[in-house]
Amino acid sequence: MSLKFKGLAGLMLAAAIVGAPVASAWAQEAPPPAEAAMEAPAEEAAPAVETASAEEAPVEEAAAEEAAPSTLFAHQVPLELNEASTGWILVSTCLVLLMTIPGLALFYGGMVRHKNVINTVATSFAITALVTVLWMAVGYSIAFGTNANEGLNAYMGSFDALFLGGVTVETAHALTSGLPEFLWIMFQLTFAIITPALIAGAFAERMKFSAMLLFMGLWSIFVYAPVCHWVWGGGFLGGAGVLDFAGGTVVHINAGVAGLVCAIVLGKRKGYGVDNMAPNNLVYTMIGASLLWVGWFGFNAGSEWAADGLAAAAMMNTQVAAAGAALTWMIIEWVERKKPGMLGLASGAIAGLVAVTPAAGFVNPQGALIIGIVGGAAAYVGAVWLKKLLKYDDSLDAFGVHGIAGIAGALLTGALADPAINGAGEGASVITQGYGIIATIAWSAVVTFIILMICKFTVGLRASEEEEVEGLDLSQHGEAIHS
Repeated sequence: MSLKFKGLAGLMLAAAIVGAPVASAWAQEAPPPAEAAMEAPAEEAAPAVETASAEEAPVEEAAAEEAAPSTLFAHQVPLELNEASTGWILVSTCLVLLMTIPGLALFYGGMVRHKNVINTVATSFAITALVTVLWMAVGYSIAFGTNANEGLNAYMGSFDALFLGGVTVETAHALTSGLPEFLWIMFQLTFAIITPALIAGAFAERMKFSAMLLFMGLWSIFVYAPVCHWVWGGGFLGGAGVLDFAGGTVVHINAGVAGLVCAIVLGKRKGYGVDNMAPNNLVYTMIGASLLWVGWFGFNAGSEWAADGLAAAAMMNTQVAAAGAALTWMIIEWVERKKPGMLGLASGAIAGLVAVTPAAGFVNPQGALIIGIVGGAAAYVGAVWLKKLLKYDDSLDAFGVHGIAGIAGALLTGALADPAINGAGEGASVITQGYGIIATIAWSAVVTFIILMICKFTVGLRASEEEEVEGLDLSQHGEAIHS
């Protein structure tokens, strides 16, 4: 049955419901034609009062039916607007979108070589546009719809809200009855955007732009949306007690593992380990890291989905963890290289933000500091030592920072969750967290590999050697950062 037909049927039903009492009241009160003339003088004294009382109820009933949505999908409830929380999530949504454009675009854009800046920034921008359309079309429904089949609902949502059909200004998601569903969709969209954008750091400077678009489109539908449903949309990981306040597994482990697979499948950049591949502009990177840091308050504190004390605690924990990790990375680098670097400070801060993401609303500030320190150290090991040991080319350390720090943070959430901060952390377990990590790694790695093979045998994965030497700015876009 089409939405238009459902809507028409709903209007006809409402008309019948409203019309019945009106017709009944008219039939009871209207005198027979022969008596009407005789009774008219007596009735003239009080017709207004009777008419008002007879018509008031149907009119009020009609208004109430007009205000409420006529049909609801399984994941929907009528909106009970919380103005304070709605205001905060509106702000948080803007903050998280700024994390990708321009935050991540600048962060990554400053770390690549001069000839690949346009391509790197364009990647973040194009992903933002592409994932927006895909999230509206199908992603939201898969991630947050409720499947009528309970067994299937453990793994994916429904197709009820394709292209946001059935979503109105009067509906809310069952998880957040105080927020308009349109706002909930938009907030979650910003997470769906930044997750694949993070992966791009692993294959920077060598993937064809057409392959990137195809890969990101398929990945957002077949990897991100299902994992999001598993944890946040009523799926089996959330049901098993896996804790992920704002995206440690859904966003960072998911993206980090996908990035590692991409780096291995595509192979190293031409001249890797021989040519000078130093960042072109660390000021861009510092500005990008700063935007990411500030935007992360929307990411973590906004994931409380309300304006309350727990949102404030998540914000505090976010700041503490970022600071602890930045200092940790700086100190380790200072000891090893004899000098502290700006890139190290920025990378450390991002590692701390990643590590605290699953824990932000479950731990106290002392726990957040521990998570920041451990996350910063773990990410340094992953980005510097592990990459050298295993000899893969993770261009901008997507796996080293997001994958490794994400895993550390997810495990520490199970160890440090404080029920006094959030009762949902009662019974938190490192084993349960490990289960969530393993499931996410397995799905992300396998499906990412399959998608890469699809891209390879359709549009091709890598730019040619000549294009790579020339730089992707000119070879893929016909543009350069300087004329």
